Amino acid sequence: MSHTNDAIPPGWNYNPATWGERLPIVGLALLGLAIATYLGLFQLKIVPTVWEPFFGNDSKKILTSGVSQILPIPDALLGALGYAADATAGIIGGTRRWRTMPWIVILFGVMVGPLGMISVLLVVVQPVLYDAWCTLCLASAVISVVMIGPAMDEMLASLQYLKRVKEANESLWKAFWGYKEVQGKII
Repeated sequence: MSHTNDAIPPGWNYNPATWGERLPIVGLALLGLAIATYLGLFQLKIVPTVWEPFFGNDSKKILTSGVSQILPIPDALLGALGYAADATAGIIGGTRRWRTMPWIVILFGVMVGPLGMISVLLVVVQPVLYDAWCTLCLASAVISVVMIGPAMDEMLASLQYLKRVKEANESLWKAFWGYKEVQGKII
């Protein structure tokens, strides 16, 4: 783990791209992946029942609802794909990726944010449309929301870096894709 001054974004007192900052997000994404995959397997009828410790038959009601079947594949499997993408984007790059790979950091933030918002929307739908709750769906939503803050910190560091690159009249395109770091300057 790099603790050199150039690893910490200017104006920050910590580096949001350290493994200590990112691994918890990746761990949460992997837990979310496991939960969403299990729920998706139930929706595909590969798993005959779904674990529900608090709400009786409500999980089955939610997981077989019209909302869960709007798309051609079960909504839980889409969540699993989102979590897999989050975990993958979270492990790519080193501790200076906010500057050396802004594209992956911004992609990571764009994936984590909307997944969290969709999870919140799906939780709101449960009692409003179906008068039911799903424990594992709620757990997945909590995971999604908890991931947002740390991912947004790193994305903010990358966006600030790109703003400084633009203000220095350097190539924003090249900086975004990590083709080059700005020569001899800590921006």
